[in-house]
Amino acid sequence: MKFPIRNLVLVLLGAGVLAACGKKEERASAATRDSEVSVVRIGAASPLTGPQAHIGIDIKNGTQLAVDDINASGLTIGGKKVKLELLAEDDEANPTKATTVAQKLVDAKVVAVVGHFNSGASIPASKIYSDAGVVQISPGSTNPKYTQQGFKTTYRVVANDDQQGPVCAQYAVGTLGAKNIAVIDDSTAYGQGLANAFEAKATALGATIVAHEHTTDKDTDFTAILTAIKSKNPDLVFFGGIDTQAGPMAKQMAGLGIKAKLLGGDGMQTPNFLKLAGDASEGAMASIPGLPKEKMPGGKTFLDKFKAKFNAEVELFAPMGYDAVFVIVEAMKRAGSADPARILAEMPKTQLNGVIGPIAFDEKGDLKDGPLTIYAVKSGKWEAIETVGGNAAAIPAAASDSSKPAGDKK
Repeated sequence: MKFPIRNLVLVLLGAGVLAACGKKEERASAATRDSEVSVVRIGAASPLTGPQAHIGIDIKNGTQLAVDDINASGLTIGGKKVKLELLAEDDEANPTKATTVAQKLVDAKVVAVVGHFNSGASIPASKIYSDAGVVQISPGSTNPKYTQQGFKTTYRVVANDDQQGPVCAQYAVGTLGAKNIAVIDDSTAYGQGLANAFEAKATALGATIVAHEHTTDKDTDFTAILTAIKSKNPDLVFFGGIDTQAGPMAKQMAGLGIKAKLLGGDGMQTPNFLKLAGDASEGAMASIPGLPKEKMPGGKTFLDKFKAKFNAEVELFAPMGYDAVFVIVEAMKRAGSADPARILAEMPKTQLNGVIGPIAFDEKGDLKDGPLTIYAVKSGKWEAIETVGGNAAAIPAAASDSSKPAGDKK
């Protein structure tokens, strides 16, 4: 029986098509194997618009830098390749918006969150994360209440105001010899909490609080408050608030002829304060949780890398945002999983030499042995005066290479 030529051609064509399909499937299979990388989302929340955007963007950039470094080095969790993706949200430094942002991040299935910056945002948002079982690491919230709510999900990588306020008071009374002190706060959870902690310690040390005035975190005209304070003739004015208020306040103090020294907390220890206050910044003082940036174990490497990537100087808490990501990744590695519940279970075991120094947490989620540094403005620049507390002496000179992911440091 003769086999028609036409049929033979069809058979050969069919075989060719099948072979080609087989090769395509093989290539597709290989491509799939090569691209079998799980995407793990980490959230970030801070003010990205409004008066405090410069601080919030600083934190976001520090967090993004960590994500980029880890992805560039390669990350494997539980034997599988993982790529981190950062979801950054703007909480506008607003407590109500913060809860909306928190729910949005939870709904987006983030495995952990670096945020928020403001205590007034972190505290209400923490309930959302706690209910979802999602780890929250604040890089800048210092109000003690944040970690005192009984939530297992709340952590921070800075000292709190129960530490910062008394250190400022000790410096004001013990070192500067201030006897009559006026206190101003911005009525936020951060500013008022810090001011109250300062006042309690200053009073215990024998100082007289001649006035305690309240403003808001939106005000920039303090003429009425400062005029009232001037009549009390204070040696020192302590301000609990952010640089966007502290800068104009310093200028207005100078304009009114107030000779009292100005001392504040971490919220005013920024390059932005120097810009806003101008010449009136000279002699101003502020505390900040942590070591001086240039003296942090990974400080120089981090500062250089940050400047190269973002063409900007670090404002405040970028190193803390960076290290918070590494803490999360370290927990994932120990757990062998990116499951939020398993990450949460590993958090109390944290022992990490980060950019900022040794990181470990107490039973509430507070940073253990967190140092604080007092700065003063000299010749238009912030200069570290002294560092109090912490275990800085125990930090090795070459503690960590911040270009490597957590767990891969040598």
